[in-house]
Amino acid sequence: MNDKYIELKQRRDLGSIINTYFEFFKLNLKSFTNIFISYNGVFIFLLLGISYLMVTGFMGMYNTQTGFGNSTEENSTMLVGFGVILFFLVFIIIAALNYSLASSYMIKYDEQKKVITDKKEVLNLVKQNIGRILLFIILLAVIYVIYMIISLVLSFIPLIGFIAQNVIGFGLTAWFGVSFMVMLNENKNPVDAFGEGWDLVRNNFWKTVGVNFILGLLVGLLFLLILIVPSVIVGVYTYHAVNVNTVIGESVVAKVIYTFSLCIFFILAAYSQSLSQFINGVLYYSLHEEKYNIHTREKIDQIGAGE
Repeated sequence: MNDKYIELKQRRDLGSIINTYFEFFKLNLKSFTNIFISYNGVFIFLLLGISYLMVTGFMGMYNTQTGFGNSTEENSTMLVGFGVILFFLVFIIIAALNYSLASSYMIKYDEQKKVITDKKEVLNLVKQNIGRILLFIILLAVIYVIYMIISLVLSFIPLIGFIAQNVIGFGLTAWFGVSFMVMLNENKNPVDAFGEGWDLVRNNFWKTVGVNFILGLLVGLLFLLILIVPSVIVGVYTYHAVNVNTVIGESVVAKVIYTFSLCIFFILAAYSQSLSQFINGVLYYSLHEEKYNIHTREKIDQIGAGE
């Protein structure tokens, strides 16, 4: 067995799924990050431009409030608004891309039983399913709108409503992620994939909720830890600038620091989309094996053939 391969098709309890996720992440971090950078290069530059628009707009609004500079409130507000709209559109594309890349990577990893170094193999699987991916996203958006309506109603119920919101939210996250893996790995149309994903998640609902809650929390903490570095740089610079009476709204250095820091935040948020799908990728293989026992039967057949 390849020492750089972790068997994904196994029945696992909650703790084992969490351990497997981190083992998979550690083993494939370098390879997948290279793929992420390769196919997100254009979007990273777009995020940098969007960050510049938003920072310029906010600094212009700051200048207007303090009486510095020549910016007008209308122009500054327009820059911020334009930046937010662009970010929303670009981030949807980035999220869909990286959701797809993460799923495709796991499928190729399981097929070849090794760390994937050929990025074209990963992208090709995405290209072959682009139509179904787009339809899946449309259906996902419709379901999410329904969830938002239900969530709004639950928000009026103290405590119980909050708990129910989160349980349903984590359940939906698992359902979406597992269904996406079903669609790509089993070559099913989006509607059938949602149906199969629902069966897998429903039969192990609390395990899927627990996995997404715990790993989502841990990935979120990792995200915050990485953000400490740019946050400290921004904090130290701002503190120093205020102490020496620097007009932050007119400082080129401030604009550069804030722009790159915001861009780093956006990039990490995009990368976290892939990490979240890896969670449900591991979950999918575990739930699928628990329901169908395909890999277990193959091993039993191999033992029988060997005898």
